Amino acid sequence: MTPLAKGIYRVEPANGAADMNAVFNLRDLCFGAVGGVPDRFDVSATHVVVRSATGHIVATFRMAQFVGTDLQDSYAADFYDLTALQAFKGPMLELGRFCIHPDLNDPDILRIAWAALTAYVDANGIEMLFGCSSFMGTDPQIYIDAFAVLKARHMGPSQWMPQVKAAEVYRYSAILRRKPNLAKANAVLPPLLRTYLAMGGWVSDHAVVDRAMNTLHVFTALEIGAIPAARKSRLRALV
Repeated sequence: MTPLAKGIYRVEPANGAADMNAVFNLRDLCFGAVGGVPDRFDVSATHVVVRSATGHIVATFRMAQFVGTDLQDSYAADFYDLTALQAFKGPMLELGRFCIHPDLNDPDILRIAWAALTAYVDANGIEMLFGCSSFMGTDPQIYIDAFAVLKARHMGPSQWMPQVKAAEVYRYSAILRRKPNLAKANAVLPPLLRTYLAMGGWVSDHAVVDRAMNTLHVFTALEIGAIPAARKSRLRALV
């Protein structure tokens, strides 16, 4: 990934042991101890950081490319049956462990991260982004309106839909019958997921209950060709 600076922030690949220690510390802060422990996916992934003007790492994520049956080596494939998605022909980029320091709520952090991703997607011919979008905690009732919105507006296409693989899931698409309260839903939707959806992203029909990470997460995907032209132009304008 080519480094990108805008305002007081800079996005670039993590560089060296000090950066990686900071990455794992931030993940620990955001996801708990399990999130801060390196796993097998960290070895092959590219780690990206967002730095503030002081040089401190304020956000991070990892990314890895896949195509076809390689998809079974992705992090998401540990939790979802992605057999159908293997038929997708273009290059795919998995984003994982995306987190922003919890004490910071500057939207420019997420904005510059997406601008850098846009440049990477354009340069590498990526045709789909995917990953697991996390809700903190494992009680779905806290997010009932958010799940109702996902069911009503953002279900993925049947041809790519991930099937159940995890031992414990919340089948919100099959269970929920309520009309969602949009204000309540927007208040609890994770910022990363909200950004995916605003660009035309879609989700799986069930959430995985991940007790080790203390999260509920939904498979989330964004076909690059589905992003509205105006949105692409705004992101590219930041590059």
